[in-house]
Amino acid sequence: MQERYSRQMLFAPIGEQGQRILMNRSVLIVGMGALGTVLANHMVRSGIGRVRMVDRDYVEPSNLQRQMLFDEEDAEQGLPKVIAARNKLARINSSVELEAVFTDATPENIAGLLEGVDLVLDGTDNFETRFLLNDACFREGVPFLYGGAVSSRGMTALFIPGQTPCLRCLIQSADSGGQTCDTIGVISPIVDIVASYQAAEALKFLVGAADKRRSSLLTLDIWNNQYYEMKLGRAKDSCPCCGLRQYPALERKADDLLSLCGRESVQVSGHEPFDLDIWSGRLAPAVKSVKLNPYLLRAELSEGERLVLFADGRVLVQGTSDIIRAKTLYARYIGS
Repeated sequence: MQERYSRQMLFAPIGEQGQRILMNRSVLIVGMGALGTVLANHMVRSGIGRVRMVDRDYVEPSNLQRQMLFDEEDAEQGLPKVIAARNKLARINSSVELEAVFTDATPENIAGLLEGVDLVLDGTDNFETRFLLNDACFREGVPFLYGGAVSSRGMTALFIPGQTPCLRCLIQSADSGGQTCDTIGVISPIVDIVASYQAAEALKFLVGAADKRRSSLLTLDIWNNQYYEMKLGRAKDSCPCCGLRQYPALERKADDLLSLCGRESVQVSGHEPFDLDIWSGRLAPAVKSVKLNPYLLRAELSEGERLVLFADGRVLVQGTSDIIRAKTLYARYIGS
């Protein structure tokens, strides 16, 4: 410990005692894309004892511009992001317990994902999942460190049940206006900056530096040189989570059909787990090409779209955002 974390322990607010605290802490990172990879890198290099990572997606070439733990080989192999991240992070710090959970965070599994963690870090790219994390965290009493980045803009805040308002108190709607990295782009520096702000607040919280935590929603635009802070204030009595204890995101049923905003992809759930070897042989005669790894199967269709089968039973229909079209291709190749 003395050599690996020597510079961090020389930082007086952490010191040797704080380092020992960090080594006994556990965090959950949901979303292992741009924000998530920066967050995981900071948490693992800082010596957090256990880092649980959750993501439903796999590495593609378009990720490499900003998702710092991945490389061209990961994209060529189509590795799940959590697996590729775990492979890299294990070589960075073998003393950290790494949990790679290749799945979609849903109302059905979120309680299990939160079990045993001290802090939840937001690496997601959509408000539907953020509200799920917010509601689950406030129901279970686990702090939630929100972050988002798109274009050259970013936002972040730490929400602590019983001490601060929640995300719903500040943002009532899951409609982000259709602006995502896949529709208006993103530059990598804003990702690093937002995730680094998150990581700093995470370290403050985990070592117990309550007097140093930032009690505001930070918003910044690094291209237009703008920086704002809005005090969090008090929780709203009318808030479903803080005031009414209703947690609406936990009540909804996970959608069997989900159009992924800006990605020209539709996720189809509800199938029993796939034996990928069997499905590789089944699809090969009917499609242009099949690529297989232990976690997923990619089938290029003659129609121009791509099917991605995941071992857990999910299917991505890539190349269309039309749910009817996706259902047609799914029924044609997978069955109704």
